[in-house]
Amino acid sequence: MPPAAPDATAQDADRRLHPMSWLFVLAQQLKSFIVPLALMLLFGRGEGHMYQLWGLVGVGVLVALSLWQYFTYRYGIVDDALVVRSGRLERSLRVIPFARIHNVALQQTLLHRVFGVAEVRLESAGGQKPEAEMRVLKLGDALALEVLIRQRGRAVDGAAEESREAAPRPLLTLPLGELVRLGLISNRGMVVVAAAMAALSQFGPEDAVEDYLEKQAEQDLRVAAVWADNHHLGAADYAIGAAMVLLALIVLVRLLSIALALLQFHGFTLSERGRRLTVERGLLARWRTSVPRRRIQSWTLRESLLHRLFRRRSLDVDTAVSAHSQQQRALRELAPIATPDACDALVDHLLPKAGWTALAWRAVPDVAWWRLFLPSLPITLLLTALACWRFGYWGLLVLLWLPVAAFKARQLARRIGYALGEELVAVREGWWSRHWRFAEIDKLQALQLVRTPLDRHFGTATLKLDTAGAGTMAPPLRIRFLPEADARALYQRLAHALAQRPLHW
Repeated sequence: MPPAAPDATAQDADRRLHPMSWLFVLAQQLKSFIVPLALMLLFGRGEGHMYQLWGLVGVGVLVALSLWQYFTYRYGIVDDALVVRSGRLERSLRVIPFARIHNVALQQTLLHRVFGVAEVRLESAGGQKPEAEMRVLKLGDALALEVLIRQRGRAVDGAAEESREAAPRPLLTLPLGELVRLGLISNRGMVVVAAAMAALSQFGPEDAVEDYLEKQAEQDLRVAAVWADNHHLGAADYAIGAAMVLLALIVLVRLLSIALALLQFHGFTLSERGRRLTVERGLLARWRTSVPRRRIQSWTLRESLLHRLFRRRSLDVDTAVSAHSQQQRALRELAPIATPDACDALVDHLLPKAGWTALAWRAVPDVAWWRLFLPSLPITLLLTALACWRFGYWGLLVLLWLPVAAFKARQLARRIGYALGEELVAVREGWWSRHWRFAEIDKLQALQLVRTPLDRHFGTATLKLDTAGAGTMAPPLRIRFLPEADARALYQRLAHALAQRPLHW
């Protein structure tokens, strides 16, 4: 999306959406009814023609509602607020101060790009839905509205000194090689395959799998056996064939993951303009979302085993925006993939006073490994009893999991640590898959000291930290297995800091 200067017409107090907006509203509504409508229109037979008629009536109603929304929707700029009017019989007037808008998201699907339009979502903190959702605006008007909101919000974001012509500064771009690495590291292809299989079982022909197993599978196996006999295949040949099939499936899934990474993150650019961050990405559908830096509530660095093989990490953030926006439109991935040095440099740039790379990490006591190992003990014993009941003495082989679980617990315990600076509190955990979770002290909203019966037995405690924004997929911000005295001292220190500082969110 090219940069655009503010359009004077964007200051009007009474503006319509794009004339084709009703078409996009209709498309969005049809998503909820596409399956029953398709079934009625395609599979109606005999008396079922009545269902086809009702399906056409339903489509007509949706078209009428979409047109009604276009003719009754108005928006405009009045002073330092966006005003949205909608409805005729039941009228709604919504005044949204620019200071309340935390995130501006622009979406362009392939159809949007054909018509030169974009969907705009304005989001705030704590809401269950966006403050305003405009389907759709002319691309120039959408960009002008984004610039206008940024300019009007400068005083709130502490960037009043920023000049109007200041150009965005690129912080991170992802070339093709990085996108290929992202596809190889991620499991997006497997997620799509699993979703397709679930959809097939849910909406596919009834008992399709059972019918295949009963009618076709036996015949296919017989043909395969005849072919193997004719070629004199042995056990080694079967093993090699099975390994090649498995390898081919893995390669196909990874290729699918690479394709999805290219579609989702092509042209990824993280840029900074004043104190606002903007991300643009997407091949067919383009996404553009921006948020003030001060709205970032917590940070997460991730490093899986595949990340370490490629010497890469990912950096995610949680922002104080509506819970409804925790999806691909929200600014969540600052660095989908980057080198560890690039991630650290990005954090140091965005949190210059936090001293991220200079934090002094502290480990938890060695007894933590026993706490991590303990849950696997009763489960392993129960599975051993069931295996012995079913297979006799061979079931005792299940006990071999205990030393593996103990080794895993020791490795996990060695990685657990925390750090507390003047501006930042951070936690690290994980072994195969590692993560670092941290937040500015000024962004903490609540502290909680938790002691379970096991904590009371071992003399430990857990300190839980809460911020305004927390993604559902983000690891918890907590410090586990602390000695009770250390936990209380840390709690008092943070509580004193929170009492002395204003909450920034």
